[in-house]
Amino acid sequence: MPTAPIVVRTLPSLRRALERLRARRATIALVPTMGALHEGHLALVRQAKRRASKVVVSIFVNPTQFAPHEDFGSYPRTWKADMAKLAEAKVDLVWHPDVSAMYPQGFATRISTEGPAMAGLEDRFRPHFFGGVTTVVGKLFIQCRPDLALFGQKDYQQLKVVTRMAADLNLGVKIIGVPIVRERDGLAMSSRNVYLSIEQRAVAPTLYSVMKDAAERLRKGNHLEAVLADGARTIEDAGFSLDYFEARHAETLSPVRSIKDGPVRFLVAAKIGATRLIDNIGV
Repeated sequence: MPTAPIVVRTLPSLRRALERLRARRATIALVPTMGALHEGHLALVRQAKRRASKVVVSIFVNPTQFAPHEDFGSYPRTWKADMAKLAEAKVDLVWHPDVSAMYPQGFATRISTEGPAMAGLEDRFRPHFFGGVTTVVGKLFIQCRPDLALFGQKDYQQLKVVTRMAADLNLGVKIIGVPIVRERDGLAMSSRNVYLSIEQRAVAPTLYSVMKDAAERLRKGNHLEAVLADGARTIEDAGFSLDYFEARHAETLSPVRSIKDGPVRFLVAAKIGATRLIDNIGV
């Protein structure tokens, strides 16, 4: 039976645990999560184990990145299953604070984000989001002092925002983006996929297939505006409510007009029923 990782819930116990790891001259990798772990998270853990001698996973459902109408209260929480997966993956330490540990009474400081956080993608539909993400991730970096931190590329704009923040604030953390893990039919793995009905789940891979087709057409020389228009129509015809389907520069997230402006990344966000899905691919 796999050995369970050490679990700490308070800052003093976290500091003591990290001191014990650092006393052995360990390099530490952090994998920040909100729990409800799936194969995509475990891919991050596996990459972390290849790159560092000790792996810390944080599990914290961060209230500051949810708007009042979003799913904070119903966000899936699967502690026992998560711990079994982390034990199997041989994670060394789990940082599992409660809300009062992260945001004690009187908490009044936020990280303000610009650059890729104002690209007109997720920020256009969730203007609160990146302030909440960067504040909690910044705190996690300060608390855990990792040498590197791993994030999935599914949340591509988030990856670019966190990378920019870590560099701008001289946090001394190397940010590593890990490729998206997909189901066999192409759907990007996400904790929110559990919300999909059987019918919605059958339609959900449309997002990936549209992006694959768009990337192929762009590589063959098709005009970008036509590629995007056709893809948006296909997504909406499949039953989605489309927030955006766009082509951006893969590093800056600035708009592009052709493949010559690249490297190009297609990014999409759409709702099917009450579930909002995001995805992206490189060209």
